[in-house]
Amino acid sequence: MANINFKHLKYFWAVAKEGSVTQASEFLNVTPQTISGQLKLLEGDLGVKLFKKTGRNLILTEAGHKALGYCEKVFQLEAELETALLGPKGDLGSLFRVGIVDAIPKLIAYQMIEPVFQLDNPVRLVCREGDIDTLLADLAVHKLDLVLTECPVPPTLRLDLFSHPLGECGTVFFGTKDLVDRFQENFPKSLTGAPILMQSKESSLHSDLRRWFNTHHIFPSIKAEIEDSALLKVFGEKGFGIFTAPAIIEDEVAQQYDVMPVGRAEDLRVQFYAISAERERQHPGVTAITDHFRSLFSRDGELT
Repeated sequence: MANINFKHLKYFWAVAKEGSVTQASEFLNVTPQTISGQLKLLEGDLGVKLFKKTGRNLILTEAGHKALGYCEKVFQLEAELETALLGPKGDLGSLFRVGIVDAIPKLIAYQMIEPVFQLDNPVRLVCREGDIDTLLADLAVHKLDLVLTECPVPPTLRLDLFSHPLGECGTVFFGTKDLVDRFQENFPKSLTGAPILMQSKESSLHSDLRRWFNTHHIFPSIKAEIEDSALLKVFGEKGFGIFTAPAIIEDEVAQQYDVMPVGRAEDLRVQFYAISAERERQHPGVTAITDHFRSLFSRDGELT
């Protein structure tokens, strides 16, 4: 009897979805040698070849296609078992698992999730933060019900996931009173040489801001790149530099961190997405979040 290791299945699934060991290793953040070795062990245990090589890519054999179908069922059953054991009275609908990308401001994350607590049938909410690749991988194998992020599913990921646009808004640059006094006049040209705090390079907000600077021929002094949006704002509160936040939470950011707008950039758009493993919004929590957040943008006169 084959002795199948659960981790071997995850590596097999990643290679099947990504099309190569190299891409799968980047997706899972492990070495290609690790994945190759584990795949050989899995094929040895099963006694069949799961992949055949075509150029630089690996494609599934007939046995591989069959294995992938069962593999995804295993992941789904694992998620359902976890839900059944954690949810009260084994109610599969009582647990709602949401992944939130690090770059999304905590104030917006709260506004996104708040309506879940207003559902007629109460749910137990489980929130996880992380990077986009890790969260989407967990979503694809049914360990999450929804991922909230600032970008759609990357086109390079071969995952059966669906992006639901929630809305978009402009960007506000914030700073302490001293920084506002120094850089507010002649905004945005005044930002050349200004101390700037940015999201880390893994975030789409980082690349969007870089492009915006280039478009306006602005050459700021980047003081820090910070992954966590709340920590970034704390540095801004202490006067280490100017930071950005979506316009939809301008008042809340100004009040909570005791900062003021240096300027507003309507052409620097921030987008928000809910990503699910289903094309239709099946879980009531997904519907509550998407409908509520879209209504927030509508009331604020932003695009939806």
